[in-house]
Amino acid sequence: MNKIKLEKPTSGSQLVLETLKNLGVEIIFGYPGGAMLPLYDAIHSFEGIKHILARHEQGATHEAEGYAKSSGKVGVVVVTSGPGATNAVTGIADAYLDSVPLLVFTGQVGRQSIGKDAFQEADTVGITAPITKYNYQIRDTADIPRIVTEAYYLAQTGRPGPVEIDLPKDVSTLEVTEINDPTINLPHYRPTESANNHQLNELLTKLSVSKCPVLIAGGGINYSDSVSEFREFVEKYQIPVVSTLLGLGTLPIDHELQLGMAGMHGSYAANMALVKADYIINFGSRFDDRVVSNPLKFAENAVVAHIDIDAAELGKIVKTDIPIHSDLKDALTKLLNFPKVDTDFTDWVQLVTENKKKVPFAYETPQDEIRPQEAIELIGKYTDGNSIIVTDVGQHQMWAAQYYPYKNARQLITSGGMGTMGFGIPAAIGAKLANPDKNVIVFVGDGGFQMTNQELALLNGYGIAIKVVLINNHSLGMVRQWQESFYEERRSQSVFDAEPNFQLLAEAYGIKHLKLENPKTLAEDLKIITKDEPMLIEIVISKSEHVLPMIPAGLHNDEMIGLTFTDDREVDNA
Repeated sequence: MNKIKLEKPTSGSQLVLETLKNLGVEIIFGYPGGAMLPLYDAIHSFEGIKHILARHEQGATHEAEGYAKSSGKVGVVVVTSGPGATNAVTGIADAYLDSVPLLVFTGQVGRQSIGKDAFQEADTVGITAPITKYNYQIRDTADIPRIVTEAYYLAQTGRPGPVEIDLPKDVSTLEVTEINDPTINLPHYRPTESANNHQLNELLTKLSVSKCPVLIAGGGINYSDSVSEFREFVEKYQIPVVSTLLGLGTLPIDHELQLGMAGMHGSYAANMALVKADYIINFGSRFDDRVVSNPLKFAENAVVAHIDIDAAELGKIVKTDIPIHSDLKDALTKLLNFPKVDTDFTDWVQLVTENKKKVPFAYETPQDEIRPQEAIELIGKYTDGNSIIVTDVGQHQMWAAQYYPYKNARQLITSGGMGTMGFGIPAAIGAKLANPDKNVIVFVGDGGFQMTNQELALLNGYGIAIKVVLINNHSLGMVRQWQESFYEERRSQSVFDAEPNFQLLAEAYGIKHLKLENPKTLAEDLKIITKDEPMLIEIVISKSEHVLPMIPAGLHNDEMIGLTFTDDREVDNA
């Protein structure tokens, strides 16, 4: 391996920071500890990279996720060895399932102590192997620039994901006068695949004979930066679109061809379109079980085409007739450049879009209780559907998916595959740091709020003006809903009989706060949401509110419960 002479002796810690800066990293989220003291000592005097001191390592990883999801950049995390690394595992696993590009540095005991149960030692490489795209343990200080450069490249290319670097303390302390060549050399790694023209022609040929096609818009449209190409394809062929949770915003909610979110808590229009379709084209979604709860019945009468950067996803859940292993942007660009095939889906579009009017998302509006759906609708109205929306996990997450009028790419930042409670507040902090000029609102339940609310300390400390909308139903709402629906209303450990005073907690952190309980003044009270300052808005709702409609686990997309009809006409869900 070629050696490169340095101008002066340089420590491993300095090499880490200089390499990150050369790669364009501007911000690091982290929490110090013994094994990382050399690196933090270097951070103290290093210019060009801002460090954000989280209050918990899980918070640091979620902050990096929010930063990465909302910007497309790599989120960088630094934590110490042992418990620092294990505390970060939840965020790493979350990033892995949602294809989020993270570079996570974990401290490690000195090389001589590895494997000897030293203080704060853990086999971090072994622990993170199943939940990272790749991981390293640096054994030679001269290898630092090469490994960091390589890891950064791996995290953001192909199907994005977290990459972990285990950094022994002595490796970061040692000074070297030369380094190994940092040029990336990964001959067996093929991060991009170009769409096969024959398969793309087959996709369009099937479209030309289809009568009832549907497009699935997945998170891969965001990750591949192909929102504009996707929208152009939709307009060119006038095909109805259903979105996954992570695909919301890739086509505006108010677009005439957008049928809404599909799946367990999706819209009637979206789910029925999937049931009745004779052709389904999946752009960058992995057919997860929240969209396809019964794979054996899914798309029984449809030809399925699936474009994905990860070949392992093709045919994994749903039998796929046209599997296309490709970068989505490349595939869409080629599809747009092909001559337009003759199609006419007018009758089909009229049928499926009519279902939006016949069976919309709906809720009752009693005089004595606030409905969370109404609160989210009002916030959508006051922000003109343009805010970055971050959610924690639970009922409020689904209401935010159903009722906020998304318009833009990378607009909904949420935990999809892992469903991680505690994600919301730190992820909103990361999203705001990545987008300082945008309004960032986080919806969180009282359960998830109590998991990572310590990160509120960052709001005034770093001038981060997020708005925290706490939907308080004094329970683990989604758990309670399932217990009420499927466990004969046995609410086992899902109701909070005692909770802290969240208003006083906000006061302790020096954050503006208000508590809303009156439905009559809700519309006026929520106008504060547009102010550019950190705040906590606690909205007290009923303990018995359910997220509807719903497909019970294991049932097919046409077996929805809790539908609301706008008239007496019978809705065809055969």
